[in-house]
Parts: sequence; structure tokens; C-alpha cells
Amino acid sequence: MSLIYCPIRDESSAQRAGAPAQPPLRQSAIRHRWETLRRRVGDFTIQLLEDPDVEAASWRLPADATSPGRARRLTRERLSAWDLEHLTEVTELLVSELVTNVLCHTRCRDLVVRLSAVEGLLRCEVEDCDDAMPEMAHPSAGDECGRGLQLIDSLACCWGAERTRHGKIMWFELPTYGLR
Repeated sequence: MSLIYCPIRDESSAQRAGAPAQPPLRQSAIRHRWETLRRRVGDFTIQLLEDPDVEAASWRLPADATSPGRARRLTRERLSAWDLEHLTEVTELLVSELVTNVLCHTRCRDLVVRLSAVEGLLRCEVEDCDDAMPEMAHPSAGDECGRGLQLIDSLACCWGAERTRHGKIMWFELPTYGLR
């Protein structure tokens, strides 16, 4: 089961007729390239794949209190190396949120953070061992937590979750050209 959210909706006749809106599945060459990229990228690798416009980095981190800060630092360094500094602030915030969610909501020993840049999109994935799919919370004004997915929903162009054999992957995408 996969959960994919893209704010751009196709106003189909079924939706206009009052059927519940469903997030569209993005079936494209980019989706195929991301899945191929995920199969190719291993832990602790930074490499330029066969295609010169695909760059990827991956890190396995322990699921402990130091991981959000470490993930932010690694993200900042990689975006700088890829000349994508203009995405650093929002990417660090969202990466930190996904890593923190693993610490707060799972009992995993470790997690994997992946960054990829291809065809005008930066994609970040955080993989963990828990197969429970995330649910958007609706906190009241006084609640101190529960806004993580709302934050991702507000800042990322697309986001979602996919089950894997050993858990799930939470991901988000940012356009590399629109936030300069």
C-alpha cells in the first residue's frame, strides 16, 4: 500500500459528481527513475549514476537523539555540493521532521536518509522498520505536537509513504528551480 499526496489535482468528472477526492498517482518517467534510483542506491554511498542528471546520497543513521541534527548536517553538506543551497533551509526542516517522527513513533534501531536530485526535483526519503502508515493529525491550538505532516504538506510539492518489505519509506519532493 502506498500513500501519495500531490496538491495538484485532476478535476475529473467523478470528482465533480461528488465522489471523494483521491490524491492522483504520478505515473511518469520520473516515478520510474526514482524507483530505479532507490534500487541502485546503497547505504553510505554518494555517487553519480549513469545518467549525468541524477545525483544521489544515502546515509544509515542510528535511531537516537543525535540523528535529526546529523541528518540536517549531512543534508546541508550534500545540497551545497550539488549547488542547491537555496533549498537548504526547507529541506533541513522537513528531513529533521521525518527523522524525528521515526524516533517518536517507531521502535527502530536505525533509519536510512536518502537524497536524490533529478530533472528539476529534489527528493528526500526516510526509511524505517515500522510498517504503520502515517496519518494526518488535526491538533488543537494548545497541542504541542501533531503538526509534522501538515508542515510537510505546506512546504513540499508532493509527499507520501510507501510500504517496503521491512517497513516504510516517507518521502517528499521539492522543485529545484522554484525556490531561489
